[in-house]
This record gives sequence, structure tokens and C-alpha cells, in this order.
Amino acid sequence: MCGISGIMYKTGRSRGSAPIGADLVKMLESLTHRGRDSSGVTVAGGRDEADLIIRLWTDDATRASDVLARSEEALLRAGGVVVSSQSWGEFLRIAVNYEGEIPALAEALLSAEGVELHSIGRVSEVIKDVGTPFDLDRRHEISQLKGTHGIGHVRMATESRVDISHAHPFWAYPFPDVTVVHNGQLTNYHKLKRAFEDQGHQFQTENDSEVIAVYLADKLARGDSLDSALRDSVENLDGTFTYLVSTEDALGYAKDPWSAKPLVIMETDDAIAIASEEVALLSVFHEEVDRVEPQESEVMTWSL
Repeated sequence: MCGISGIMYKTGRSRGSAPIGADLVKMLESLTHRGRDSSGVTVAGGRDEADLIIRLWTDDATRASDVLARSEEALLRAGGVVVSSQSWGEFLRIAVNYEGEIPALAEALLSAEGVELHSIGRVSEVIKDVGTPFDLDRRHEISQLKGTHGIGHVRMATESRVDISHAHPFWAYPFPDVTVVHNGQLTNYHKLKRAFEDQGHQFQTENDSEVIAVYLADKLARGDSLDSALRDSVENLDGTFTYLVSTEDALGYAKDPWSAKPLVIMETDDAIAIASEEVALLSVFHEEVDRVEPQESEVMTWSL
């Protein structure tokens, strides 16, 4: 059992950045009973001083400064210009100006010893860690992050390890700004992963949720709309699943044909919020709002 949440401020672009980080923390804290092993968020739409935001992790905090230096060198070799960089513990954040192809940049970063890529985004970044949402916020100051939309997850580990690598959200390497949170289990995960690997895709974990992110990003890269990609996923993904996806300018969900995993939605003229339980929605909507429960094979998208 895991918990997922998402929120979008429809007027975020015209009115400026909204408290996405604080909202996601509140929503996830109310879902902590659904998973305490790890938690994470994608915050999208925040204004940054560079072309790309890169989130990295190393498994050895004592080497973080060395890993940061190697990562910056790799970025420079790939043609990037580092605008700013930060490190705290094992976690690294680099803002970079870059005019080349994102896959080449991602490959250059992974060539630096000790680096695990959590995300590359033009407008979004993934922050995830072991522990509860309270722990995540205390360590990473998620509540301070502004944006237009985002997704979040609390995890109870079942099929894979309890570690940062297998925490959600999952970024679709190497596509910028496509991330997924997922509640469920894919039974055709290995078949899909092999098919994508045969096409040249790389995976960073053994978690089935990473395949969903790559599946969607691959379709978007081929020219499909997000709505079309979600509808196809209901046919092509086997198992029990409810997932949320965040892209550069959109938020969406898909449910399996059995509607096995819960999802509740509340929507106003200004915002849309989605979560595994109504209690999470009530943490951000204080007025009376009708709730909707998506049914079998249902998909929906919202765009800025």
C-alpha cells in the first residue's frame, strides 16, 4: 500500500508561482499511514536562473564534494555552463545552461563515478529520500519550493528495496520533465523493460514504476499527446495500477481496468488536487468542494 498525490494551480503561469512544495508536504503527511519507507515529490513550474535543473544523488555523503566536482567537470565537457551548484549530505543540485541534446548530457553525468541521476528538467525537479514526508521536508525544505504543479508519493516497499533509488517519483531517463508516481504493480514489467532496452533506453532501477515514466515519455517524444499516451497505457500496462504523471506543463492520471487502487479528485476554478484518500485533499481545500472518484480505465489530463 502506497499513497500518491498531485496538485496543479490552473492560473499558475498568469499569477506567478504557487506553494506547490508546501501543499504536497501537507497532502503526503496526511497519507503517511499508507507508507513510511520513503517519500518524494516532483515540483514543476518554478522559476530558475538556468536552462536546466539537475538533481543528483551519491551513496556516500563523505564523497559528495568530490562527486559534485566530477559532475561539474562532466557538464563542462558536454558543453554545459554551471550557473549554480549545491550539496547537502548525499544530495546535489546543479543549475546549468546547456544548448545540446539532453541524452548526451545525461550520459556525461552518469559517466562521473558515484552519480545517480534523479531528474533533469527545464522546469521541474525530483526530491526524494527514505523516511516520512515530515523527514523529507525537514531535510530538504520542500515547503519552500514554489511552482505551478507537482506530484508526490509515500511508499510502503513490497517488491523492491527500501532505499533512495527506489523511492518515487521516477524520472523518465533521459527525457526532461516527465515523472511518475504509482500505486500498484505491473505484471508485464520485465517484458516492457526488455522491449525498451532493445530500443536503446536505459533504466536506473529495478522498480516497475520507472517503466511507466519511460513508456509515457517515449510516446510523447514520438508526437503523441499526453491524453493519448495515458489511454494507450491502460491497454498496454498489465496489472493493478493507479498513477499520476507530471510533465513540463501538464498533470494527468490513469487507472487500470479493474480500478483496484483508490483515487479521489477535487477541483475548483483555480486548482485541481488528486490523491489516494480524501483526507489529503482536505489538507489543501478548506472550502466545500465536490469530490470525484475515477473509475475503471479512466484517464484525465490538465494543462497550464
